[in-house]
Amino acid sequence: MRIVILGATGPAGILLIRHALKQYQACTIILYVRSPEKVPDDLKANSSIIVVQGQLDDKEALMKAMEGVDVVLSALGPSVRKGPFHPSNTPLAHAYSSVIEIMHQNGIKRLICLGTASITDPADKFSLAFSILVNGVATLARNAYNDVVAIGKNVRTQGADLDWTIVRVPVLTDKESEEVIAGYVGDGKTGTFLSRAGFAAFVVGEIERKQWIQKAPLICSA
Repeated sequence: MRIVILGATGPAGILLIRHALKQYQACTIILYVRSPEKVPDDLKANSSIIVVQGQLDDKEALMKAMEGVDVVLSALGPSVRKGPFHPSNTPLAHAYSSVIEIMHQNGIKRLICLGTASITDPADKFSLAFSILVNGVATLARNAYNDVVAIGKNVRTQGADLDWTIVRVPVLTDKESEEVIAGYVGDGKTGTFLSRAGFAAFVVGEIERKQWIQKAPLICSA
């Protein structure tokens, strides 16, 4: 198994790396990062880890990182802290366009990426709590909201022939619980909080579970 992880130096990305290492003893994990110094020392020293430095708009570096890869995992998302100051040119959505193009060129089929409830799904129903959350983001961090919505559009359209899963998350926490509930907005079982550990466990489990191919589940802590 050869896995590339995008957004690997954020809190959710670090947990994604650790869960992948725990799940796949004999795998190679490529971390495509802008700042290698943010990768914890124990991970950099792990023989299963390869760190490739590059920007999201550097197609040549991305191509190098994705050579021979079986699965693309992504924890890319707008910074909550920098949300109101997110660039207006949808940089993350553009990055996904490049990733999907390279996946096509390299024959890579599986993409599992982070999304939020700002990416709507036909299976969603009305939820007052999620309506308040999404409208709050759209009002206070419009550029970040637009980028996330564009990510969903690009994955679904440009990646229409891929085995993609958009793992939509609510408010993320640092709790240690890995138990999650997967469903859709307003289905009566999904809540508004999710541990980052739960996100990482769900994403890594979905590599082989393949329960949500070409679907966008909303997950929350159990």
